[in-house]
Amino acid sequence: MPETSRAIPGVRRGLCVERLSVFKILVVAPSWLGDTVLAQPLLRRLREQHPHLTLDALAPAYTRPLLERMPEVDHVLDSPFGHGELKLGARRRLAVALRERRYDQAIVLPNSAKSALVPFLARIELRTGYRGELRRGLLNDVRRLDERRLPTLAERFAALAEPAGSEPKRPLAEPRLTADIARREALLRSLELAGAARVAVFCPGAEYGPAKRWPAQHFAELARRLRERGYAVWLLGSRADIETGEAIRGASGGACVNLCGRTSLGDAIDLLSLAALVVSNDSGLMHVAAALQRPLLALYGSSSPAFTPPLSHRAKVVKLDLPCSPCFERVCPLGHFNCMQQLAPDAVQRYAEALEQAA
Repeated sequence: MPETSRAIPGVRRGLCVERLSVFKILVVAPSWLGDTVLAQPLLRRLREQHPHLTLDALAPAYTRPLLERMPEVDHVLDSPFGHGELKLGARRRLAVALRERRYDQAIVLPNSAKSALVPFLARIELRTGYRGELRRGLLNDVRRLDERRLPTLAERFAALAEPAGSEPKRPLAEPRLTADIARREALLRSLELAGAARVAVFCPGAEYGPAKRWPAQHFAELARRLRERGYAVWLLGSRADIETGEAIRGASGGACVNLCGRTSLGDAIDLLSLAALVVSNDSGLMHVAAALQRPLLALYGSSSPAFTPPLSHRAKVVKLDLPCSPCFERVCPLGHFNCMQQLAPDAVQRYAEALEQAA
């Protein structure tokens, strides 16, 4: 194979890589949907640097539909390990299987020792990642994280494509996911959603906890108002969001369709691609909507957009900036939940109208 990739700068422990050209990279992906989306600028940058690269991702099976919609990824390999599981024997077997793929480099995005163990056991020559828990020796291209220089998660990921100590290429590329048009049309027919002229999608869930969720009654009021303006309003979320979706649908007087728990992640991607407006809590689906370049209102309460903002010029962050927020707690520690309760539907509607005018 002709050398088409640039050489990698030298790394620690005396590994001589000045003559090594990279043709195959394994990215050990994050476990969260939103973090997976925020890794795409890294993947894009690797493609820029190595045009003939084979780029694979090792990731939990539930993130596969997301990675399969990223054109930068050649193959998605399922990681069979749950959160916190060691399963050393299974990790050894996976590592042995990976040796046959002959990767030149592994880039490990999670900070745990377990996430770095498989690339080490697979004998991948160059293993890149940030210092984390008990990773000395498992990685041999160990980066020191400067949080002030790299304030966002996407920047921290993207910097791993560059030589140690170098800045990521800025501005970061905005994530881009692809929709499956034929699959989407079949889905619309099966869910009896075909024919909607203008769609607003609400994403009322947030895995971390209730302090990140805009109240159901606020979503319901906004659904009524948008319905009056000619929107079809769909609620998207996981099975854990079914009850919340039903509360919103009931309080709205049937102004929206509750699809929570009725769609797969791939389905959600395809349905979100149709949205003229997305209103979402800080969640994985918020980042999916941003990557689909949909007009997006990202609602923040207990969390902050300073670390994981939606990476889209069509996204608008909506928050109140109260003295008590962001608190980063799962449940409001003060008991009043003002950061979301006082974010009124009137204000969100005004932001929605401004997005509509800018479209």
